[in-house]
Amino acid sequence: MTVATNQTILVVGGGIAGMTAAIEAAEAGKQVVLVERNPWLGGRTAQLYRYFPKMCHPTCGLEINLRRLKANPNVQVFTQAEVTGIEGVKGDYSVSVRLSPRFVNSNCTACGECAKVATTEVVDRFNYGDGKTGARVKAAYLPHEMSYPQRFVIDPSVIGTPEADAIAGACKYGAVDLAQQEETVSLKAGAIVWATGWKPYDANKIQYYGYDRFPNVITNVEFERLADPRGPTGGKILRPSDGKEAKNIAFIQCAGSRDENHLRHCSRFCCMASLKQTHYVQEAWGDEGKSTIYYIDIRAIDRFEDFYQKVRANPNVTFVKSKVARISEDKNGDPRLWGVNTEGYKRYSQPHDLVVLAVGMDPEVKGMQIPAEVASDSSGFIMADAMNGGIFGAGCATNALDVNRAVQGATAAALRAIQVVNQVARAEA
Repeated sequence: MTVATNQTILVVGGGIAGMTAAIEAAEAGKQVVLVERNPWLGGRTAQLYRYFPKMCHPTCGLEINLRRLKANPNVQVFTQAEVTGIEGVKGDYSVSVRLSPRFVNSNCTACGECAKVATTEVVDRFNYGDGKTGARVKAAYLPHEMSYPQRFVIDPSVIGTPEADAIAGACKYGAVDLAQQEETVSLKAGAIVWATGWKPYDANKIQYYGYDRFPNVITNVEFERLADPRGPTGGKILRPSDGKEAKNIAFIQCAGSRDENHLRHCSRFCCMASLKQTHYVQEAWGDEGKSTIYYIDIRAIDRFEDFYQKVRANPNVTFVKSKVARISEDKNGDPRLWGVNTEGYKRYSQPHDLVVLAVGMDPEVKGMQIPAEVASDSSGFIMADAMNGGIFGAGCATNALDVNRAVQGATAAALRAIQVVNQVARAEA
């Protein structure tokens, strides 16, 4: 049962920013309810292969946060949960949360016996299976190795079928509950931290790059999963069209960003993400791996400059200062890039094995059930404004940020929320 009062802090979104805000508030002694739409916590950060600039794995930060979260009784976590309504004012909000059934209860030991009897395959959302990776999982699946809670999920598409009965029969611990139903819970909160993160900009909208037409044009988030040994190809960088090893790879910066027709803002992380991903190419193929970065300008601010200079010095990485005009496809399936190198103003028509579009951050908060009075900018990011009352944006709900800055912003949001509930407590004392 959810115990929440007007001195509770609600955190919406369980990515790295939401987890940070929840943990910081809970460790300050506040009661926190954390709701996350996915079946796991960690958000986009969990889907990374490595962080820049240290090239360490996301398990570094996520493992510590998960330990802190699990150890703190002040936090109640709901996954597969979405906020559907908010009413009230600063210090006294009433919130409706819709809970989707997982069909697996807390008895689950993640043994995997249910997956062994499942036959239906569904889209693997963790590995961006609804895009170019084409990743699939069994209808009984563990979202990923570090997923929290460490429980399997039964896809609703098999509920009511003999397969679902077989899945339930395979479980030795009574963890599969096929009778679970969607439900709505109501709770009170004195302050709300909105940390719903970001989604990759829809590459289908960038017509001149042909993401919707050419199978060997993919996005940077899809490439991240291809390079991960735990990803759909076991870490092999292969072309979606024919499974061929992709050794000559183009990275196109600002794909849809800094463009009045798409995203007006600079997403900040894209340059560093592409610089990082050139390391994946080098690790996979050694000196046979060639990366070409097509860029307007490289934004490797402050402490990232050294990382940029090291990539720049790599003889297997080429930089072309150009906004690629368009992409076509050769008969053998190679994408061909057309444009003008502005350093010398030379036209080029260059084939590559694979093209990676550095698509930017589109805030998830756009179109969500959030009070109309919450101020947002022209890109849809939540602004810091007194009219927001006790609702505070955190992480990439407020701006395009890398992991480090998202965590800093989340800590600040938690402190603001704590101030609100402290005021409520003093008023009621």
